[in-house]
Order: sequence, then C-alpha cells, then structure tokens
Amino acid sequence: MWEQKLIETSSGTFEYFVKGSGSPLCVTHLYSEYNANGNTFANQFTEYHTVYLVNLRGAGNSAPSITEHDLSLVNSVKDLEAIREALQFEKWAFAGHSTGGMLALIYAILTPKALTKIIVGGASASREYMQHKDSIYCKENENNERIRGIMQQLNDPKKPLEERRKLNREWTEMSIYYRDRYDEYFNRPNSGKVVNARLNYFRYVELINYDLRPQLPEIIVPTYIYCGLHDAQCPYHFSKETAGLIPNAKLFTFEESNHFPFVEEEEKFAEFVKATL
Repeated sequence: MWEQKLIETSSGTFEYFVKGSGSPLCVTHLYSEYNANGNTFANQFTEYHTVYLVNLRGAGNSAPSITEHDLSLVNSVKDLEAIREALQFEKWAFAGHSTGGMLALIYAILTPKALTKIIVGGASASREYMQHKDSIYCKENENNERIRGIMQQLNDPKKPLEERRKLNREWTEMSIYYRDRYDEYFNRPNSGKVVNARLNYFRYVELINYDLRPQLPEIIVPTYIYCGLHDAQCPYHFSKETAGLIPNAKLFTFEESNHFPFVEEEEKFAEFVKATL
C-alpha cells in the first residue's frame, strides 16, 4: 500500500501518496484520482525513486477548483510547483502517461529548472491525435461511436458503481493489444478513477487549441518517451513526432503493446525505467 499524505502549499492543500526510495519523482494524470492502492504505472518507478503520486486540484482530498480554468494544464503545473516547493525539493523528476505525458511536456516547457528529467508515455503534443483514424477518439475509427457512448455514461454521477466498472473495463479492453489478458494485466491493486470535471475541461476547453509542437525544440530537460506500437488512444505516430522535435529525446517502442506497456510488457518496461536513470 502507498502512504497517504496531505501537504499545505501556497496553492492550497493537496493529497498525495508516497512509496519507494531514491531521488524524488512525481507522477500524476490530468484527470485521475488516486488512493492508497497506488497505480500500476507509478509502481514501476518505486525501486529507484521515492514516488509522489499526486491528486491534482479537484481530485480526492486535494483543494477544489474555484473556476474551471484551475483545471488547465498550465495551472496544474503551477500547483505541482507549489507542491514541490512545499516538499522543499530543489528539483524532481516527472513521469506521466497519456494526458499525464502531455502535462510532462508543458511542465518541461514552463519550468525546466525544476526538473531532473521527464518521462512521457502514450501521449501527443497536439490535438491531431483526435483526427487520426487509428485513434478510438477519431470519428472515423470503428470504435468511436462506442467510446463516446461509454464516456457519456461515465459522466452520469448516478451510474451504479458496478456498471461504471464494466464500462471502464470495456474502455480499457479497447486499449490493450491482447484483450483476453485483461485479468492478468489488471488483477492487482490499482487506482486512478476518472474525475469527470477534469476530463470535461480537457475535452471541451483544453483540446481546442492544444498544440505544443512549436515549443518542443526549446525543451532542455532530459526526455524519455515511450509508446506501444499499437496504441489506440494516442497512436504511435505522435510519440515518434514528439521525440523527433525535442533535442536529444530518446524514444522507446513496445511492439506488443497498445496503450498500457507498463502492464502489457512489464519486464521490458522495467528495462526502460532502468534506461532513464
């Protein structure tokens, strides 16, 4: 289990969960809420780092949002910086998967001096992944109608927990390479439930003008990018594009993975983590 902590910062009170030993590394996702079960992605780093798994504003017991713009990528970085300063770290590493990876990119653009490295997985530097036919979020994709239905149902606060679990499983099964191995991959303690307010802000506000590509060549932080070759959320093309635009970025490809290489190819992912040290 992960140890729960609350910390007072200049931006308010934030909840995080800590585990591991070594230099500090922060992990979060733009619209997920964590608990003491930790997270299958964050777990991968605890052998080499003391990992701080953060609930952003509006998630768990962290400070609420006052305006919807508090949930933006930029303001989320400001909150993470307040947490880092309250923990009295001169620098820390940051690892993010999917929209957590997008947060890592903007973190490195805005406050590079606060970071020792960033680890970016299954992400995109622009909204163009939403128009790529291999993404389930593209209207041309065969699974798009169903995924939109799932997201709409999950947005209903009255939806019973058991039904929500079934919907989340179906969403995840669309995003793993070997669908029949779902139980093997996810039959372990984990957390990271969707925070609807944060997801909705990302979908309907943030994504409209999201494009970091012009700023990527300015990133000076050591950058490690990974992606499953068959990623159905943010297709591999976009990780390759991002790595090509960041000076000296290293790209790691997982050939038998979709969106979750840290469980789909767990041993190979552990080798990737070592390569980031």
